Amino acid sequence: MKQHRFFTMYLTTTISVALVLCLIGLECVVVLSTRQLIRNLRENVAVSVVITESADSLQTNALSSVLNNAPYTHSCEYISKQEALQEHIEQLGEDPTQFLGYNPLRASFELHLKDAYAHNDSICLIQSALLAMPMVEDVMYQQDVIKMLDANISELSYILMGIALVLLIMAVALINNTIRLHVYSKRFLINTMRLVGATPWVIKAPIVYRNMRMGLEAGLLALGVIAMVLYYAKTKLGVWLFDLTTQNVLIIALVVVLGGVLITFFGSVMATNRYVRMKIDKMYEI
Repeated sequence: MKQHRFFTMYLTTTISVALVLCLIGLECVVVLSTRQLIRNLRENVAVSVVITESADSLQTNALSSVLNNAPYTHSCEYISKQEALQEHIEQLGEDPTQFLGYNPLRASFELHLKDAYAHNDSICLIQSALLAMPMVEDVMYQQDVIKMLDANISELSYILMGIALVLLIMAVALINNTIRLHVYSKRFLINTMRLVGATPWVIKAPIVYRNMRMGLEAGLLALGVIAMVLYYAKTKLGVWLFDLTTQNVLIIALVVVLGGVLITFFGSVMATNRYVRMKIDKMYEI
């Protein structure tokens, strides 16, 4: 019965820690998803590189090569004069060739920048470099949209950082309290070991090791729950929160598993130190 009671306590503590680690892991998923959303928003900002009327095919191909091989380019699409005219007709419902007698639109490249370059300062430098080329007539982009995007993303980042910090503090406090209760149940065993002459580290080592193993098991259990949540969101809700790359998987695994091991280690060391130093009469009072 005693072994069954300790097993039940160990299982209950492991599940409690795992639930808190799930909270940390899901917050990590939200942060990664938000970061990907921000990257997608930035990479959807279009920069139009308008080609001069006199540019020949060699100059156009040379510009295409420059844009596609540039370090700031995420994607680049060539839009001919006819394609630009067709898009103009579809958007505005009027054909300028009917009253002008010719197509006034220019061929252009629609350039989408990488996330790190999708800022007004960076785009200004790119614009200046492109305008220096003889085959480029103009470089156009929506400065107000990018400025608004920068402001909103900055505000969103601060909010997410604040929420993540609060949840992390709550998670650490909950796990620490759970570990303290787990060690509390062994306070008289700690006192007995101390009375027979065991050194503080000999007393702490098995308890710390057991709690670290519990933190590892709780972390793996939490990863399984997070994986099921992501699978359900993908298959049942049709929502894929973020790219399941090796980097993202390692980030979540390290945060959850390593976090569980480290928090249980420090929590068990601090809780055990308390009872190692505590007098026997004090143990009956708490």
